Amino acid sequence: MTESTRRPVASLWIGERLQYLNQLCLLSHVQQGHPTTLYCTETVENVPEGVTVRPASEIMDIPMNIVEETSASFLSNVFRYHMIRRTDAVWIDCDAFCHRPFPDEGDHIYAGHGFRGALNCGVVKIPREGELIARLLDYYENLPDYPAWWNKNQRKKLDRLDKKQPELPHAVKIYKAERTSFGPQAFTYFAQQTGDYDRAMTPDTLYPVPFQLNDTFYDPHGRVEGWFTEQTLSVHLYTNGTRPWWRKHVPLENSYAWRMARQVGVDPAKALE
Repeated sequence: MTESTRRPVASLWIGERLQYLNQLCLLSHVQQGHPTTLYCTETVENVPEGVTVRPASEIMDIPMNIVEETSASFLSNVFRYHMIRRTDAVWIDCDAFCHRPFPDEGDHIYAGHGFRGALNCGVVKIPREGELIARLLDYYENLPDYPAWWNKNQRKKLDRLDKKQPELPHAVKIYKAERTSFGPQAFTYFAQQTGDYDRAMTPDTLYPVPFQLNDTFYDPHGRVEGWFTEQTLSVHLYTNGTRPWWRKHVPLENSYAWRMARQVGVDPAKALE
């Protein structure tokens, strides 16, 4: 491991156990010299050595009743901006592999992803004070009846939920009507409103492999690195979109996931789903 001398990075884990992809991604930041903190809602039994564990409550309380109605990653969309405001660290999803160190300075680390041009917030650093973070936090803390960017069909879907399940918290109804309304959709919309959209890095910097092709990470004959450029800093592995088979079996020899596990010293067999 290299001595941690670079800017800090941090993430959130809701649950008791990491999968091997999460272990190797967190360790990749440690090996690149980034002090790496994992905020946890409970005791996690297999956090890799070198990763600092802190209680998530240091940043914000996690309403577990909402997590149970949505997903473990849902509240992370709120948590990351509170974390940035409090600590000024770079947010990293637990499935983002550090290919090269992040720049030592700069408050605009985020990029578009996939084929649609929307911004992703899987790796993100924005100014801890300013219009963008203020608008994002205000959106989460004072949810509107409908997100401003929703179309007529999305609004109708929420209206149907209101009638069928009026007891659900409003945040849960928004999630069920449009899953990414707390994540990339919100980040893209408010960055457009504040003019920060134009500061985004190109997709090859943080999301070189499109989400739609994430099976490539497990293909022993694939050429994942063919997507990389000289600008690539992070490689998103998209565990939410990974087929269940890959989460329950060790990666095939010579696949990208297998090679990166060997590179950082993770045994996938000890942390399968």
